[in-house]
Amino acid sequence: MKRHSFHIIHATLILGAVMTLTSCSLFRNYERPADIRTEGLYGNAENTATAEDPGLGAKAWREFFTDPTLQQLIERGLAQNLSMRQLDLQIQEAQEYLKCAKLAYIPSLAIAPQGQLSAMDWNKPFKFYTVPLTASWQIGSIGQLRNAKKSAEVGVEQTQVARQAVQQALVANIANIYYTLCMLDAQLAISEQTAHNWRETVELTRKLMDAGRSNRAALAQTEANCLSVEANVLDLKQAVIEAENGLCTLIGEAPHHIERTSLASFVTPAAATTGVPMALLQNRPDVRQAELALASKFYAVNSAKAAFYPQLTISGTLGFTNNGSSVELNPGKWIWNALAQLAQPIFQNGRLRAQKKVAVMQQEEAKLAFQQALVAAGGEVNTALVKLQTAEGKKAIIAKQVEAMADAVDATTALYRDNVTRQVNYLNVLTAQTGLLSAQLGQLNNQYAVIAATIELYQALGGGSMAE
Repeated sequence: MKRHSFHIIHATLILGAVMTLTSCSLFRNYERPADIRTEGLYGNAENTATAEDPGLGAKAWREFFTDPTLQQLIERGLAQNLSMRQLDLQIQEAQEYLKCAKLAYIPSLAIAPQGQLSAMDWNKPFKFYTVPLTASWQIGSIGQLRNAKKSAEVGVEQTQVARQAVQQALVANIANIYYTLCMLDAQLAISEQTAHNWRETVELTRKLMDAGRSNRAALAQTEANCLSVEANVLDLKQAVIEAENGLCTLIGEAPHHIERTSLASFVTPAAATTGVPMALLQNRPDVRQAELALASKFYAVNSAKAAFYPQLTISGTLGFTNNGSSVELNPGKWIWNALAQLAQPIFQNGRLRAQKKVAVMQQEEAKLAFQQALVAAGGEVNTALVKLQTAEGKKAIIAKQVEAMADAVDATTALYRDNVTRQVNYLNVLTAQTGLLSAQLGQLNNQYAVIAATIELYQALGGGSMAE
């Protein structure tokens, strides 16, 4: 009996080894498909990186955002943001699932002691007991456990990449709100100065009206414009508080005043290099997630193929029993048993074949989604770069506009104050001052647009996603 059981196990293992050799395709690791296109993703903006400057996406967020005050806010956000903390727990969960997949290779052990009393006579019962230790090793169909483990490894990486995506968005959002606050501060300062200037104009108009050199209509119009600017000041103060509260929520803190510097604290890179398109595969979390989804489907196809192969299970029992003898413990009789079972699916009503077809189609869908993620990422890079180039090109034009409007305000105000020839009336002054305020606010908006576009380009290239 022992020899017969041994031969059965031996033959089964040999058969399993042969089946393994004939199914080596089930043990291949995922490789990126050769027909995934990366050329031309950035349009006319690609391949601008050099060895000295690999591109914005390769810079750590501390290198990109050099304002110490902003760096502290980002650090607090990364440490306190609730989404980041939730993803940390999800990563730990995925790692535990991976441990389970790895432990599937190890046989399971169980001990199940049994006792029994049996007798024809109440005075002389027979005592039966068995203390078996059972081991079972379900190897599974060829490649099944291995592909399950590889799929679990992909799952761990997917959760890590998801965390990187949240970090990337969090860093960019904190920076955007921070510089929005800096812009609002500058707009508020300009608006308050403009309101002060308007109040002086109102007083000047009142004096001219008292001297008979102006009229009530001019005074009413200048007062209305002054009140409009003062109302805008209140709106800006409200916008500042709302932005501060939004930033506090983002970094996981109760509402409070946010310390900040100014728009000038942002150092725009001398050359906004984009890097080569292949870098998107490593830097952008969403692109990496798309490829990991493809890898997961690759292993799902392997698992579907593995279902066609035999299911190998090895089990054994070792223990002792008294076999109903009068001796209760020693010398008990040792018992052992070994069993190897190889189950080959023959007919499953087409279920296995259909599952394989579905898995293959899902893999192709994931491949198309991966290619689409690359195309979308390349479009975002190109759009951000165009925004940046446009805002940079407008700098000099808007600066000249502000200078011209400032000269116009000085000239019209002086002529209106003298008002000897009556060549300038209050409408000229109103027009000039309104134009100056608009030009100054436009200059601030464009200055912020340069910063926002640079941050957008940095994010589009995958910058800010790596932990430090």
